[in-house]
Amino acid sequence: MKPKNSYDVIVIGGGPAGSSASALLSEQGHRVLLLEREKFPRYHIGESLLPFTYQPLERLGLIGRMKKSAFVKKYSVQFVSPSGRASLPFYFFNRYDRESIAQTWQVLRSEFDQMLLDNTRAKGTEVKEEITVKELLRDGERVIGVRTVSKDGETKDYHATITLDCSGKEAFSTVRNGWRVPDPYLNKIAVWTYYKGAKRDAGVDEGATTVAYVPEKGWFWYIPQHNDMISVGVVAEGKYLTRGGVKAPEEIFKREIEENLWIKEHLSHGLSTGNYYLTSEYSYHAKHCATEGLLLVGDAFAFLDPVFSSGVMLALKSGVMAADAVHQAFVTQDFSPEIFSNYAATLRQGVENMRKLVYAFYNPDFSFGRVIKKYPDAAGEITDCLSGDVNKDFSQLWKWVSEFVPLPDDLPVGQPLTHSEELAKA
Repeated sequence: MKPKNSYDVIVIGGGPAGSSASALLSEQGHRVLLLEREKFPRYHIGESLLPFTYQPLERLGLIGRMKKSAFVKKYSVQFVSPSGRASLPFYFFNRYDRESIAQTWQVLRSEFDQMLLDNTRAKGTEVKEEITVKELLRDGERVIGVRTVSKDGETKDYHATITLDCSGKEAFSTVRNGWRVPDPYLNKIAVWTYYKGAKRDAGVDEGATTVAYVPEKGWFWYIPQHNDMISVGVVAEGKYLTRGGVKAPEEIFKREIEENLWIKEHLSHGLSTGNYYLTSEYSYHAKHCATEGLLLVGDAFAFLDPVFSSGVMLALKSGVMAADAVHQAFVTQDFSPEIFSNYAATLRQGVENMRKLVYAFYNPDFSFGRVIKKYPDAAGEITDCLSGDVNKDFSQLWKWVSEFVPLPDDLPVGQPLTHSEELAKA
């Protein structure tokens, strides 16, 4: 007899990873409960999509709604030196079909995430908002559900065959299991705000993401959004941004504007909303992706420096992959952690490819222009990686890039924690 409040799948978190995984599992006929701490719509940073979000959005049946939305269309990314000189844009349509993958969007996460949550609810997922997961329930080493507290203070247990941790950067079970592994190098902070009426480029470049360098290998993002808004923020080492004892986000941001002429000129046409935000952008990785009854998805599995906007793409991609792997587990009735080995290997390959490009970006001796000048074919490979095509073979690109700067080895993390490993630890 199943316990009270029993489901096939519990999903912790209603962001892109949780909404996509739950939608596809509900579509397959599984009984899914999604638990979200906040009330949607809610504010969230991470507003630029990559072209390779197209396939997950297509699986979710949302391409039509995206095309009809007010979200600004994005066709490229460009890089700007501190002097204000802009690179030629990396146009995605030079590599992919312009009418599908090569055109993506700049989104407001409050609206985008609401659309994803509504979609999973429409497919049959039971969604509970304003409810906080306090702990994982276990039978021995096996996760069998979660204990929650509602906003009214009511404690309630929910049980499921498998629980998906899609809790984002909070990485609920990653932290509690002691699985969080910090990236050896990618430890930055970000300060950002929004401008209304700031300058945006014309035509097909109107929705381009601009990455504008500041000294010490920090950088600005400049993301055009609808309603004439610009999302703009600066990312760098904390000791650089707080030099001279400056700690207030507004003061940090306004000082850095002076460090890049392109940013300064573009923002001079608009007005700040007056709201300034600050967060750490510490990259981390989960030592394991799964154990008995538990699977990590999205940022709970890994969070990578935001310079190339890979976060939402990896969240959606992992949500789709998790749904497929979990559905297969129900078909075969095999829920052993080992069945998620291919899921882990595929995700890690994508993270590691993007991570190599991020490491190169932060090296003072690296520039895209120098690599492409010596190896013209590298332009296409770089565009592919920037597009989010992260599971292709980039070995040639990394050989070219490593002639200019060292690249990191793959981290030995991510594989499931198997029963034999747990016994060995005991």
